[in-house]
Amino acid sequence: MEKQLYTVTVFSENQVGLLNQISIIFTRRCLNIESLSVSPSSIEGVHKFTITCYSDRVMMEKVVQQIEKRIDVLKSFLYTDEEIVYQEVALYKVPTERLLDETQLEVIIRRHNARILEITREYTVIEKTGHSDETEALFEELKHYDIRQFVRSGRVAVTKSPVEYVDLFIEQQNRRKDIAE
Repeated sequence: MEKQLYTVTVFSENQVGLLNQISIIFTRRCLNIESLSVSPSSIEGVHKFTITCYSDRVMMEKVVQQIEKRIDVLKSFLYTDEEIVYQEVALYKVPTERLLDETQLEVIIRRHNARILEITREYTVIEKTGHSDETEALFEELKHYDIRQFVRSGRVAVTKSPVEYVDLFIEQQNRRKDIAE
């Protein structure tokens, strides 16, 4: 089976301990989480986990099924890179002196479509938004300029589908609830 990077999205209420429960599902299968991002979703009271992992499709489908068995999880979905629009944010901290002395550094920042967020006498913080290979490429170039700190966020993603499947799921659940009452 061919391994590739998959993106799992999980919709849930914001419950203590759920992240631990989800990460254990990956750990039990010896799967490493490559990136993880959690934030409120477009639905009030519902949070969205975006998790990336290298594996094969069969294994990742099993992971999604296990995640959905958690009582606090509303719905979970599995995507390939072709099915979503995604980005990451990276921050780089370099000495301001190098930025001022090295004209090539400005060229690198412009070429990578990065931007400067903050300048102090001691350091300059640069931001790059893009895919991980793009943020990594800028990191590799900035290494030569005494980079002091580097951090990259987890992936954030939205589907390319015109249908919001989590909205459909919630509507179905509400209809079932109304019928039961």
